[in-house]
Amino acid sequence: MNTSSKIFSKDSRLYFWVDLIHKMARYNLKIIFAGRFIWFVIAALLFFILLSINLVFNVPAYDSSTVYSILFFPGILLVFYPTVFGIQSDADTRILEILFGIPDYRYKVWMVRLVMIFLLTWVFLYGFCWVGYYGLTPYPVFEMSWQLMFPVCFLGCLAFLISTIVKNGNGTAVVMIIIGVLLMILGETLDRTQWNVFHNPYSIPRQMNEVIWAQISQKNRLFLAVCSVIFLLGGLTNLQQREKFLK
Repeated sequence: MNTSSKIFSKDSRLYFWVDLIHKMARYNLKIIFAGRFIWFVIAALLFFILLSINLVFNVPAYDSSTVYSILFFPGILLVFYPTVFGIQSDADTRILEILFGIPDYRYKVWMVRLVMIFLLTWVFLYGFCWVGYYGLTPYPVFEMSWQLMFPVCFLGCLAFLISTIVKNGNGTAVVMIIIGVLLMILGETLDRTQWNVFHNPYSIPRQMNEVIWAQISQKNRLFLAVCSVIFLLGGLTNLQQREKFLK
């Protein structure tokens, strides 16, 4: 038996981990796609189509900054359900009790699930970006989808953190809507700063140097990325408090 055959044999350690990751991925995909997630995907697609039709017929001149704006909300819809209702779904199906018995629960289960949620959201957004590229106006598709993922991950990680505190999907949804409205109000005040969660890197204000705007955009993406990591770690830390979830 050659070396490659030994590595991928059923008794090898590599085969064990590949098989484990495959089973975890398949299991989490079933959870992510269960329930109402498919309806959120359909709603995101319809929302994007309706906004695109309105843009074509009512806006005489549009560019990549306009497309970014109409792609932003479908991205939020895609990440909304699995991050907001994930904890409640585990509790309702009695899976939460089993998962708390797994060592390093936060790393082996929800960490994998969140990565898959964001990857799936990026895949759908990437597809929407190609639709916008051919149906509306040319722009760098990969860069557009990449830029969109910063605020989407920020809000998704924030929703996950709040869900570990509220422990109820509907309650988390209400809190996230309130926070979203507050962020939109603050966005008008922080429009030209790096602290605006709804910062549009393609919408350069008049009388502002492009280099300065690019620097603001880079700082904004760094701000969103750091906050996303903090929210994620906060949510994973809350999941270690077993007694607060299993009452």
